[in-house]
Amino acid sequence: QVALVESGGGTVQAGGSLRLSCAASGGTSRRNYKGWFRQTPGKEREFVAVISWTGTITYYTDSVKGRFTISRDNAKNTVNLQMNNLKPEDTAVYYCTEGSGKLIGTTINEYDYWGQGTQVTVSS
Repeated sequence: QVALVESGGGTVQAGGSLRLSCAASGGTSRRNYKGWFRQTPGKEREFVAVISWTGTITYYTDSVKGRFTISRDNAKNTVNLQMNNLKPEDTAVYYCTEGSGKLIGTTINEYDYWGQGTQVTVSS
């Protein structure tokens, strides 16, 4: 059974940094693209970042460009999200996810597996 487990969430002051990690187990393909989404109460889950299975293609939502960096380790089957210069509007539950069948995806429907989420809170 496929499982994605996030870690690294927490509370930080505005301008600070956090690093999220996600470990996959249970037989997911290492050729899957991996992504991060986030969600706040009352809002739809939104795309944050994605990385292709080779790691050569990355894509970010505009609001995090220049501040967040997605990376992956295929040997360990993990994906990371380095978040710098955090802002209060980055506060959300962050979900890691995997998809297959294409290079990358930016919509919820393009992903097959989801983690349980980790809370990130940025105080002003």
